Amino acid sequence: MRAMNRFLRDFPSPLVPRPSPLVPRPSSLVIATFLVAMTLSACGFQLRGQASIPFETMRVETPAFSAFANDLERAIRSGSKTRIVDSRDQAEAVVQIVGESQEKHILSLSSGGKVREFELRYRVAYRLTDRAGTDLVSPGEIVLRRDMTYDDTLVLAKESEEALLFRDMRTDAVRQLLRRLSVARPAS
Repeated sequence: MRAMNRFLRDFPSPLVPRPSPLVPRPSSLVIATFLVAMTLSACGFQLRGQASIPFETMRVETPAFSAFANDLERAIRSGSKTRIVDSRDQAEAVVQIVGESQEKHILSLSSGGKVREFELRYRVAYRLTDRAGTDLVSPGEIVLRRDMTYDDTLVLAKESEEALLFRDMRTDAVRQLLRRLSVARPAS
């Protein structure tokens, strides 16, 4: 039997193909990635694109300086055909940022009475009106929450993390407001 195995190893049959060392075989990771991609494309999955805003011109108004309003204007300019104008008379729609706030609440304390977790909240209240001041959609509010652990020994790192989380929530709020603007309809 050993002699037969040695013979088959040394003199392969022309009927049984042997893998060539020059042709790489696909790894199981490549095959799995391909199968997942095929499954997602078959079910109609599609990445969320930019929201198309149904207004040709728009104005963003705030009572004071707002980083949110700046981010919103930038997103409208870069992601849609809508132009941002400087006066209400030129605008087909006006987005009024009524209020914007960042809040920080204690979620939990340690047995020694030290803060262990915070809940960060970011709120933006808005109105969408035409140039005459008539509401195109009912006034709304976007409220976002994030939990953050806290450690007294890492104060600077936790301050940076908090600032990063608030910036992330502001970006998320801009995206949500863009989606809400995309379903609004101009006044007839």
